[in-house]
Amino acid sequence: MLPAVACCFIIMLIAPYTNSSELDSAMTVSDPITVMSYNIRFNNPGDGINAWPHRSDHVAEMMGEKYQTDIIGVQEALKSQIDDLQERLPDYSWVGVGRDDGEEAGEFSPIFYRPDRFELIVANTFWLSELPHQPGHISWDAMHTRVATWARFTDLSSNQDFYVINTHFDNRGNRARVESAKLIRSFIADLKEHIPVIVTGDFNAPESSKAYSVMSEIPGIIDSRYASETGHEGPTATFNNWEELRADESRIDYIFVRDNVRVLTHRILDDRYDGRFPSDHLPVIVELLFKNQINLSG
Repeated sequence: MLPAVACCFIIMLIAPYTNSSELDSAMTVSDPITVMSYNIRFNNPGDGINAWPHRSDHVAEMMGEKYQTDIIGVQEALKSQIDDLQERLPDYSWVGVGRDDGEEAGEFSPIFYRPDRFELIVANTFWLSELPHQPGHISWDAMHTRVATWARFTDLSSNQDFYVINTHFDNRGNRARVESAKLIRSFIADLKEHIPVIVTGDFNAPESSKAYSVMSEIPGIIDSRYASETGHEGPTATFNNWEELRADESRIDYIFVRDNVRVLTHRILDDRYDGRFPSDHLPVIVELLFKNQINLSG
């Protein structure tokens, strides 16, 4: 059983004799939301020139000022890296726990967000294992402990609630990735309301994989690349060797959305600093709108 989700049920009353033109004028959408998924590479001193101290400013710039992101699903972040980012991104808050102990040990899959735009309602983390409530548990053929961090927010510009799920699938275990996708599917299926859902992550799986198939076949969930109203911009790969993109089928980072979310743009960003990427993954960034919000303020 996955974590219990606190659900809010809102009853909206519309005058029985409202004509269609009046109803259309009452229908609004939220302000656009810019969402990023970014594997920032853990702080490994063995990376030499690519080690975290040499690129932390560039990662923070990508996440914040340069692309004006509202929500970022981050992967591979150690607590010290989160602290560095928080210092550089004071307009953001974040939620998440370390995967090794459910507190601060090991990598996090945190969700960064702008508290001036979104109110955090509830957040939690579950482990991608047969014991999803047990911190540090590893199942199947996984090499590492893996987690999914989720949060429910209210968009203060539209009063619309929505979920963000951020995850990082195992890099070795094929079965672990498939079973992890099934856990994400179960989490979404357990939501009692058909409200917007955004899933960010490094899935360590190309489109040809079974894990991707499980994700893309979740009812109502779509790969934002193929839902984009303006197509795709940028490279088609997300994995690199710090200087060049990897070979074919290296798009392993995705943003999935529920079908009540409009995807205006989808980009993979290949910005370099002094000829080098800020991480060994490229960030994926989308601009979204929530569909058919009712504005009752007037």
